[in-house]
Amino acid sequence: MERRSRSQKKAQVGAVPNPREQTPPKPVPSSPTSASASSSSPSAAAAPPRKVPSLTEFYLVAYNTISAFFWAAVLLRVVLILPLLGPENVAGGTADFARWVQTGALLEIVHSLVGIVKSPVVTTVIQVSSRILLTWGVTYLFPKSGARHLAYSTMLISWSVTEIIRYSFYASNLKGSVPKWLTWLRYNTFFVLYPSGVTSELLVVYASLDDAKQFSVLYYYLLIAIMISYIPGFYTMFTHVLKQRRRAMRQLK
Repeated sequence: MERRSRSQKKAQVGAVPNPREQTPPKPVPSSPTSASASSSSPSAAAAPPRKVPSLTEFYLVAYNTISAFFWAAVLLRVVLILPLLGPENVAGGTADFARWVQTGALLEIVHSLVGIVKSPVVTTVIQVSSRILLTWGVTYLFPKSGARHLAYSTMLISWSVTEIIRYSFYASNLKGSVPKWLTWLRYNTFFVLYPSGVTSELLVVYASLDDAKQFSVLYYYLLIAIMISYIPGFYTMFTHVLKQRRRAMRQLK
C-alpha cells in the first residue's frame, strides 16, 4: 500500500508544470470541438463577415442618394434666385429642372407596386400624383400665374427640404446606420414643412384658376375639386405621419 501511494504521488507531481521551466509546453492536438471553440472566441466574433448588399439594395441606395442630390440642387437654385431676382423669376430658373426631378418620383410608385419597398401603394400614388399635378398640370400649363407667385418659391423650398431629409434617411437606413439627428429631422420637421407645403400648393393652384378657366371650364372645376380634397387629405396624411413619428421617437429614445 505504501509503494502504491508513493508512485501515485510521484505521478501527480509530474503532472504539475514546473514554475522554473522556461520551455513552452507541447501543444495539445486540436480536436474538432476545440477548433469550433476557438472560432467562436471574442477575437473571431469581433470581425463578422461583411454582408454583401443585394442588387435591389444597391439600386435603392443609388436612387435615394441621387434624388437627395437633385433636390439639393433645386433648393440651391431657389435660394439663389429668390433674393436676387424676386419670386416672379424663380420659375424661369428652376421650373424645368424641378419638374423633371419630381417626375422621377414616379419610380416610387413602381417600387411600391413591384414590392421592393414597403410603402403603401395608395399613399404613394396620392403623394406623387399631387405634385405631378402641380408641376405639369398647373405651373407648366399656366407659367404666367401660379408659377410667378411667391407661393411657388415656398412650395419648392418645402418640397426640397422635405425630400433631402427623406431620401437621405432612406439611403442611410439601407446602409444600416442612420444618425440620430437625421432621424429626428425626418420625424419632426414635417410639423413646419408639411403645412407650409400644402398651403403653398393651394395658393399656387388658386393663383392659376383664372388661366385655368380660360383654358377649360371643366379643368377649372377639377382644380377647385382638388383644392377641396386637400382638407380631408391633409388630415389623413398628417395623422399618418404622426403615428410614424410616435413609433420612431420611442425607438430613438
